[in-house]
Amino acid sequence: MAAFASDNYAPAHPAVLEALVAANEGHAVSYGEDRWTEHLAEVVRHHFGDHAVAYPVFNGTGANVVSLAAALPRWGSAIVTDVAHLHTDENGAPERVAGIKLLTVDAPDGKMHPESFGPYVLNLGDPHRPQPLAVSLTQSTELGTVYSVDEVRGLVDTAHAYGMRVHMDGSRLANAAAHLRLPLRALTTDLGIDVLSFGGTKNGLVLGEAVVVLNPEAVAGIEYVRKMSMQLASKMRYVSAQLVALLDPERDLWLANASASNARATRLREGVDALAAELARDGRTHDSGAPLLHIAYPTQANVVFPTLPRAVADAVRAEHPFYDWRPTAHPDLVESRWMCSWDTTDEDVDAFLASLRKAFG
Repeated sequence: MAAFASDNYAPAHPAVLEALVAANEGHAVSYGEDRWTEHLAEVVRHHFGDHAVAYPVFNGTGANVVSLAAALPRWGSAIVTDVAHLHTDENGAPERVAGIKLLTVDAPDGKMHPESFGPYVLNLGDPHRPQPLAVSLTQSTELGTVYSVDEVRGLVDTAHAYGMRVHMDGSRLANAAAHLRLPLRALTTDLGIDVLSFGGTKNGLVLGEAVVVLNPEAVAGIEYVRKMSMQLASKMRYVSAQLVALLDPERDLWLANASASNARATRLREGVDALAAELARDGRTHDSGAPLLHIAYPTQANVVFPTLPRAVADAVRAEHPFYDWRPTAHPDLVESRWMCSWDTTDEDVDAFLASLRKAFG
């Protein structure tokens, strides 16, 4: 039974497991003074530029907190969207661990825009108000949308003009790069991103992400912040070896995995759209007149967000686990999240669509 709940549900890629086994030989110096971490440094420079420095960490929350804590002074706050993982799903870690106040902006499509900064930049220099000294954007977004190169450049240029640092939560950066058909550097370093949380767990790793410093002048003391945030691995070779397997330019597993999950989501979206059109042709609508099946956002990464009857969602969920995203204005309709992983197959998608059709009768 294939799950469509999260790309975290997926197993590790066999090549990643092979890399772990290969790293499990003899003794190696701890805390990053090993050849696997040294190799990771080379691979990261290949993808992100000569000044890029990688700091492996355990998880995405840790990567985000370490990135912002190193980019901000003690009095600094960070602007994020109202759907940002930092804001909704990290249990107050930025606030509790790093003392960072998050300033939210509305993002109906998952994206922030330069004009979003307006209400907060008026506070700059006022000691009574939180100081917006960093911006954190997510690529691809929590709603599966992807910022264009021009959109990111506009955000970065505006933020830098106000003296703010720019952090990118790239837990699914690989999916964005696959969608845009651009190298990782073109979405980050070349656009002026200062520090990046690069995701691995959602794209085939057992565990592990990396903080990638792209602008050394924009962050300070990250080695100390990583340690005090409990994100410094003693046996770092095991995290580094996985990241090397993912990013090795001779294989580009990061791109292959992300492209696969994106393709399955596109297949799923096409099937859902076809079914929604059939329901509409048959005159089947909600009592309010709303469609029985509807998708609000473009499918640009590896996730689909349908709105459908709760009873239908529950029937399909019994065979293919997934999560509800949020309620709608109608108590018997719900917006759900259907996510594809690197190992999702065409057959998995077709079986899911068959269950959906069956649930609609």
